[in-house]
Amino acid sequence: MIRVEQLTKKYAATVAVDNLSFRVDRGEIVGFLGPNGAGKTTTMRIISGYLPATGGRVEVAGRDVFKESMEVRKRIGYLPENCPLYLDMRVDEYLKYRANLKGVPLRDRKERIRAVKLKCSLMDVSSRIIGQLSKGYRQRVGLADALVHDPEILILDEPTAGLDPNQIRQVRKMIRTFAETHTILLSTHILPEVETTCDRVLIINDGKIIASDTPETLRNRLQSSAHLELEVKAPEEEVKNAFKRLKGIRCMHTRILDEWTLAKLECEEGMDLRDKVFDMVVQQGWKLRELHQDKKSLEDVFVELTGREEPAPDPSDTARGTAGGTPAA
Repeated sequence: MIRVEQLTKKYAATVAVDNLSFRVDRGEIVGFLGPNGAGKTTTMRIISGYLPATGGRVEVAGRDVFKESMEVRKRIGYLPENCPLYLDMRVDEYLKYRANLKGVPLRDRKERIRAVKLKCSLMDVSSRIIGQLSKGYRQRVGLADALVHDPEILILDEPTAGLDPNQIRQVRKMIRTFAETHTILLSTHILPEVETTCDRVLIINDGKIIASDTPETLRNRLQSSAHLELEVKAPEEEVKNAFKRLKGIRCMHTRILDEWTLAKLECEEGMDLRDKVFDMVVQQGWKLRELHQDKKSLEDVFVELTGREEPAPDPSDTARGTAGGTPAA
């Protein structure tokens, strides 16, 4: 559905997107991750036909973004990070206006607006002025706008930015329902959202793709050694002495918890010692109330791949005044 080949975008001497190539297949939900200034927003704006590229090629649903921009826009629903809305309009009024701009046939317009209001839980605020709605409801109006022409592809740039935890859960649930009928490219900094929602992850840094795989595969790829944590009812010194005899343990940290000892064991690379640790506990006659293996989270992977002290600003931010003024058709 989306094919990006050797995409480059320069702002004067600054290279925001550097020879970028990736694809998103039909029916996928792909998380597009990267630190601030990595080039995510610039890439998404180019794909949606909002910004020109310096070089490369982008196809959406078999259409060339640079040669058939209007055809591409008909097939994309785009929710920008700072969703531009007409705050003095009512929800129904705004959605009718946007459906008209996006070419929804008059005979279908009423049903399409009703459908997106149901999907985005907006029925109760149909006649409310947008400017009087909460941030969460405004975000839902933006999602309804992106869906009103029933596009094949949704491009969502930070759809949960600025929302409280309850609102984030509601929007996340909506995105999962959208995935039943749409291909989705999703940019967010909320990594648990990516792990629970996305089929695949693209991580971009300094304008280049540095990782592309499922969240689980990325975690496993960077897992150099297993970390085991257990709690046993035994004296701390006894626990230390017992595990010193176990081959494959690189280092060990222990701590007293009342009558229990908490032991954190770092194993040698590629070794899974859970069975041997459990056998040792049984052998010693200790009571065991917890044993688990800690794995890297997607956040750990993200920091390891992209970590830097001070993120550079995204050059496309200089265009935000233009981007945030009025909604793009």
